[in-house]
Amino acid sequence: MVMAEPHICDERLDYRPANVVMDINRLGTLYPYPLSFMRSLVRRILREKWDIKRSHIDLCNEGYGEVIYSITTPNDLFSYVVFSKNLDPNIRSDRVIAEDWDMTVTLCQGEVDAERLDFLRQNVPLQEKGRMDSRCIVLSRANKSARNFNYVVDRLSSGLQPDLDVMAKVGYLYRTTAVYGSGKFGMADWDKVKTQYPDFASPFAAEMFSCFLIRDFSLFQADRVAANRTADKAVKMTDAIRRYVGIGNATGLGMAPYLINHPLLVNNWIEVRETALARIQRDGAICDVKRGDFLCLAQKAMQHLDEISTDNADQNTINSKAKADMSILVDWFEDVQISAWYQLTEYAESHLSVEAQELLNVLLLELYPDLMTDLEDSLSLDEVYALQADMPVGDLKALIETHYDWALNIDYTDPKTQGIFWYRSEEKMEPRLGQRFEEPGAANEMLLGIGWYVCESYRDLCTFIEDRGRETTTARFVFENPQHRYITRRMQTMAKTRYGEIRINAIDLDVLPIHLLRCKLSFFGVGKFDPRSRMWVRNTMFQGAPLISDIGESTADTWCFPIRPAVSG
Repeated sequence: MVMAEPHICDERLDYRPANVVMDINRLGTLYPYPLSFMRSLVRRILREKWDIKRSHIDLCNEGYGEVIYSITTPNDLFSYVVFSKNLDPNIRSDRVIAEDWDMTVTLCQGEVDAERLDFLRQNVPLQEKGRMDSRCIVLSRANKSARNFNYVVDRLSSGLQPDLDVMAKVGYLYRTTAVYGSGKFGMADWDKVKTQYPDFASPFAAEMFSCFLIRDFSLFQADRVAANRTADKAVKMTDAIRRYVGIGNATGLGMAPYLINHPLLVNNWIEVRETALARIQRDGAICDVKRGDFLCLAQKAMQHLDEISTDNADQNTINSKAKADMSILVDWFEDVQISAWYQLTEYAESHLSVEAQELLNVLLLELYPDLMTDLEDSLSLDEVYALQADMPVGDLKALIETHYDWALNIDYTDPKTQGIFWYRSEEKMEPRLGQRFEEPGAANEMLLGIGWYVCESYRDLCTFIEDRGRETTTARFVFENPQHRYITRRMQTMAKTRYGEIRINAIDLDVLPIHLLRCKLSFFGVGKFDPRSRMWVRNTMFQGAPLISDIGESTADTWCFPIRPAVSG
């Protein structure tokens, strides 16, 4: 097997098969789990007691201006610089084509002196139009949920806590619209981050940390504005409600190609998750305490689903069905004295929806964190896609038939199965979808139709074998058919992995990119999905997570399936 760390794989474990795990409809139901990136990050912050403080505050009474956070970790000193402004509500937009935002931020290494602050002041608010330097690690921006932010400030300035019924509908004050890293716009590239900044050497750790501090700033700003309005009457938000406030996120097509363009990394993420699940099925002993913990978690998950607020009718139906299925599962669990968890998962696979099955898997993962802690550092991977030039083409044909049968089973003679092409927009270089047979632009198509390229290469390979024989080398095949070099190298590499490719026809007319978005976001640790269309989704990050003030006071990791606090004050 090809993977980041050979010790991840344990052949004694009973892994779920690739055709089940990598089906796009199942991947589109995944929930965050204990090794999700933001969960891992917060555990590290609490465990290592990072010192995070606001070292510079220059805000007007309405909360506009600049704030610098100083972050001291066991390894380094970082600064987080926030620029907040009064944004005309008429131009506030979550779309990537927006050019102005309520707040813009950067995470950078080292202290920020007056000269550097001026440089950042000139560039960070411009976002893509600005130019960062290699000391900067993340560039981001966020917009207010104006109605929610103003409501919270009004309540606090009146001496009242926000009503939880209102807060439950929109669980954040700000939402991010882009979080850039990995060398964009002159920032430190991933190789520098992972080698020189060990605090952020885990996948997307710096990006998640930026969102964590956007959340903190939103809470700080709301309290400060309220106090400035009525200093003699205003109250601060209680810690219980502050923890319930997350940071919103608007995610669109820009995230979807990543999963298709990084199949080795995605395979690794999936294999780590499946290894943890398989360990629990094998080694997770059932006792009265674990039975009780499971029932408590199940009740919490059902309440979490019940509290998700979305206008999307399909998502409401999915959430209601998952809750109903989980109730059925709980009843069965209480009636039957199981001796191993596989009995519960087998019941779910036979009687419940895929959504409920994956929800159950997350509950099991939450029960046994000690069975997966050694996997936490195995999520990174240096991707290398190597052409095996000396492989006989007969073996290559068999490899495709074995590992890419899902692609060969797609009927590409049906125009619907190739009805979409992906391209990058000229103004923002962001992915867009075009209809192949109705719109121009297919000549600029992104290489995301993996199933199509597999079938095209397989067809030409079969012809080549007829002409040259099965023992001819792959080198000769790709030399004479250079258009298939990329997909051949990819297939040979991915055939060595346990889970291989995501099984999606990304160019089908009815493709649902939102499944790709939810899959990736689940590994980030994002929950409360609110689809706005099949191509973009709003969601909530860090809801229920510890606050900066909790650092040094607690190391508990119990904020899965966040639910509204029992009391408001």
